[in-house]
Amino acid sequence: MGKNRYNFKAWQWHTIVVSMIVYSIYYFVRKNFSIAMPGLTAEYGISNTSFGVVIAIGALIYGLSRFINGFFVEKISTKLFMALGLVLCAAANFCFGFGADLSYLITGVHEGPQFVNMLILVMGVTIVLNQYFQGFGYPPCARMLPQWIAPGELSTKMSIWNTSHSIGSFLAVVVCGLIMTNMGSDMSGNSSIVSSIAANLSASIKGWDGLGEADRTARVLSYASHYGAWRWCFFVPAVVALGAAALCILALKDTPQSVGLPELEGTHIGKEALEGKKGAQKAFFKEMVFRNKWVWMLSIANVFVYVLRMGVLDWGPKFLTEDRGMDINSAAWSVAVFELTAIVGTIFAGWASDRIFKGLSHRMCFFSMVGACIFLGLFALVPGLPPVVSTLVLALAGFCIYGPQALIGIGAANQATKEASATANGLTGICGYAGSALCAIGVGLIADNFGWNWVFITFVCAGLVGAVIFLSMWKAPRDGYARAQKFTAGFEKKQ
Repeated sequence: MGKNRYNFKAWQWHTIVVSMIVYSIYYFVRKNFSIAMPGLTAEYGISNTSFGVVIAIGALIYGLSRFINGFFVEKISTKLFMALGLVLCAAANFCFGFGADLSYLITGVHEGPQFVNMLILVMGVTIVLNQYFQGFGYPPCARMLPQWIAPGELSTKMSIWNTSHSIGSFLAVVVCGLIMTNMGSDMSGNSSIVSSIAANLSASIKGWDGLGEADRTARVLSYASHYGAWRWCFFVPAVVALGAAALCILALKDTPQSVGLPELEGTHIGKEALEGKKGAQKAFFKEMVFRNKWVWMLSIANVFVYVLRMGVLDWGPKFLTEDRGMDINSAAWSVAVFELTAIVGTIFAGWASDRIFKGLSHRMCFFSMVGACIFLGLFALVPGLPPVVSTLVLALAGFCIYGPQALIGIGAANQATKEASATANGLTGICGYAGSALCAIGVGLIADNFGWNWVFITFVCAGLVGAVIFLSMWKAPRDGYARAQKFTAGFEKKQ
């Protein structure tokens, strides 16, 4: 018994760590786009609104992919599914890196409205494909990890695992920030390109004319000195993704039973009584996910959590360069600090959920959302903060935002049980990325027409709505295993 427990713990942590590494690379080949955006604006004059539409469509496709794949992954090998997604994401990133070349081949021109419109189309298609393939990443983990982690410790250990989001995003902004400031071609001596970049930034950045001439010149030359660097923001992560796919296949195991270990204690629901009975699985999923009001409330709350999370993550580099006067490297490091504090915040939220709130993760989510609103409000209402203080306030917001982001998936897995956890997380995912899509379009339009401060005021309002939803869940149970056992017993009697 003791040896079994030791082996189980060793395999449990092996699964957590390896899946963390693999899933972090999904974010590496996804959040690279936000660092490339300022370079694409400088070189091609692509507006915030256009970026917003592309991000929004991609977010909806990603949410849909997570939802669809939540069903598929319940029936097939989780590690193979996850590895396939990384290979396909790598292919999409390579295509994006060659986006300008593809646009030239189609249009026959290197510049002008026809070329830019085609580039936006190519960019949109490759991002949509990448986002769909991204949906191969989380459902396998949502299915795999509850097989290895008991409900009473799921918040703590899954919160540790959830730092993979921030690790991948941190890796993306740091590596791609270095790429944008160290790679590419030095075209600062080419007057035509310098003039084109100046015109693009003037047309794209609200308040450009209000900047000092020295500041404008420095920004233009910084982009001209690393012309085309944005391509490498896609090539480098794509290569890393291929290595992570190999690691996934070689090192992961789907369930404890696949290595000769027993099923987790306390998670038995009598599922064998349903096996072979017509309509049993469909009825179980309907009961535990689609008729489960707690799963639905978590899903709706996720809309507003993702407005905050993706708003800062997708738009942070652009906001900090355009409104707070940072260069691209400083902006990238500011978002990286946001991700580092998010790691600490995620682990703290999981620990507090289990130790203080006894596994009632929705209660911790309420306090986290209130904290996020406070720091984002301070960031919006005091625009004259020094860059270091701005970075600190944004980092504290990240500490709060990522708690609910992790705990919603954990709560949904507990409420739906390990047997339907991937499907429940598919539902929370599609709602979350509907919020991300609304955020993408809204941020682009608000930034272009009203300025960046109104963007952050909108984030605060979204955060308050999310807090109210979590508060309304205060009396929800920790998990749905009692509900599942009751359903299983009732279904068996009906047969």
